[in-house]
Amino acid sequence: MIFVGGLPFPSESSSSPQPQGLDILQALLDHPFLESASSTFKAIPERKFSVPQESESERRWVYLFQREYATVDPAYVDFVGTDEATTCMGLAIRNPETGMTSVAHLDSPEVVDTGLSQMLSLLVQHNKDMELDVHLVGGFEDVSPNHGNCNTRSENQAKLDGYSFPLAAKIVETLCKRRERFHIRTLCILRHNTRRDPEGNAYPVFNGFMVSTSTGSIIPASFNETSRCPDEIVRRIRVSASYEDSRWEGRLLETYETQTDLFKIAPCHWSLHQWHNAWSLQNYSDSEILLKCSTSPSAEAPDFVKNLRRVWDYLIEYPDWRETFPMKQPRVFERTAEGGWKAKRC
Repeated sequence: MIFVGGLPFPSESSSSPQPQGLDILQALLDHPFLESASSTFKAIPERKFSVPQESESERRWVYLFQREYATVDPAYVDFVGTDEATTCMGLAIRNPETGMTSVAHLDSPEVVDTGLSQMLSLLVQHNKDMELDVHLVGGFEDVSPNHGNCNTRSENQAKLDGYSFPLAAKIVETLCKRRERFHIRTLCILRHNTRRDPEGNAYPVFNGFMVSTSTGSIIPASFNETSRCPDEIVRRIRVSASYEDSRWEGRLLETYETQTDLFKIAPCHWSLHQWHNAWSLQNYSDSEILLKCSTSPSAEAPDFVKNLRRVWDYLIEYPDWRETFPMKQPRVFERTAEGGWKAKRC
């Protein structure tokens, strides 16, 4: 169940023949409360998060990569965030009574149903009537309404050809159908998160955010190699490997353990096929890599190709996944006294 401005938001569309999810989404995007909230969010300067720059009072963080989620306890974590979302979306759900906060980096409609249940498992437990705050940031108008044959295609049909619109529609439809009471506080997605250059090309305004677990406030944020941790490269590989692993079909990747404040990166297999792909792709130019590997080549961050090349370098150097996961054991990281992360000794 969705609430906006403290009031229930209707789940039933009017007489529109379009899918319900898209109708709900369009109505939410047009809602004055959420339009105002998006404007307020966009007025906040983006925080570029780098570990050496952080103060002692804000040093405990959890970062999420694509298709990952984590539920964090404010007793252990000051803030939680994600970035690198172009056609993906970041979803934050917070229990205002406890401060427990769950964040996910959603990349496909296929992971929304089960992924939302994963996120809520520690937030609501047995109380299905819990009031929850929701923030949704990311995605942009990656397909123009003029896409395709305008004589035969409606605007909404064109939107559904992109990546961002179907994902957003699935998220709000799922929130609407569930029993929990979701108060949408931020909806900076799609047109609210789109800027255009003089030629009319579309780009996301923001690619990430972070949430303060103590206050529940959310701000635009970007991260770098110092703060996208721990175990950045292996976690990036695990995302791509998960697409070939039936155990993770329709699920978000679990990397962080809420009760112990540990990162546990479960073993993942990469195949000889992925090793060959890494060798092959390294020979392409940066522009070719963007076209082959991105859902939004013109909108990616400057370090997109660099990060892909770092992943391929690792795969080439360690073609056997068992070198990374000896004895098929997870890679475990614990928090340091300074708030960072280090490998935990067995």
